[in-house]
Amino acid sequence: LTLNPWDVVLCISGTIISCENAVVVVVIFYSPAFRAPAFLLIGSLATADLLAGLGLILHFAFVYLSPSEAVSLLTVGLLVTSFTASVGSLLTITIDRYLSLYNALTYYSERTVTRTHIMLILTWGTSICYGLLPITGWNCLKEPSSCSIVKPLMKNHLVILSISFFMVFAVMLQLYVQICRIVCRHAHQIAVQRHFLTTSHYVTTRKGIATLAVILGTFASCWLPFAVYCLLGDYSYPTLYTYITFLPATYNSMLNPLIYAFRNQEIQKVLWAVCCGCFSCALPLRSRSPSDV
Repeated sequence: LTLNPWDVVLCISGTIISCENAVVVVVIFYSPAFRAPAFLLIGSLATADLLAGLGLILHFAFVYLSPSEAVSLLTVGLLVTSFTASVGSLLTITIDRYLSLYNALTYYSERTVTRTHIMLILTWGTSICYGLLPITGWNCLKEPSSCSIVKPLMKNHLVILSISFFMVFAVMLQLYVQICRIVCRHAHQIAVQRHFLTTSHYVTTRKGIATLAVILGTFASCWLPFAVYCLLGDYSYPTLYTYITFLPATYNSMLNPLIYAFRNQEIQKVLWAVCCGCFSCALPLRSRSPSDV
């Protein structure tokens, strides 16, 4: 096959994604200090993005080194599972942040741990089911006219994934609006108590809103073009449009570690300790709410 430059770019993107998220996965899952629900959700996100990066690399390798229909279905199924789990993990993180503010007094309880495990099971269970659809026969290998913009996925399959994304995005938008209101109200109460309404309240509120805008804006700008094109596009459209819209979606997995993991002060401490050669799984951590924005 003639080497497609877009496939090369996706492979490079997958390599960067894999390296970034591998660091997060190793730090979280090999350190007993990171067993809090918030860190488990970040670990789930990093695992999903790591699999997405590996899926991009494997897809490139098998397409150009050992092309076959079976392998194509496996790699596409892996990509569907991993990217679906990534979006689902972002939703669970948003839910966790909202509940940590809304139920601040009861957040650090056994009930939170149970809820976190249930959300992880539902997220990965749904993602695996979506990923298994092409392998179990829901593909367009025998009927090219039913293909979507992403072969060998069927148009109906991609429509379901797109609608699911818009539902997740709507829920995340609503939750972040509620989070913003709670943050503003808390900042106002603290500012009134400390008699710094004109300075502390303004700075804290602006910082919180800016952070939430970056989180939601990054997610929307990366995934919305591809989700819209999945609904409007057709298999007869040039593949260039698919590459142009799908590449930004991969950047979301590249940016997730920077937004959700590397900004966390506890993870930064461990990373600095690793760089200094004094890594310890029992590093003392400051108790911090996942709602810190």
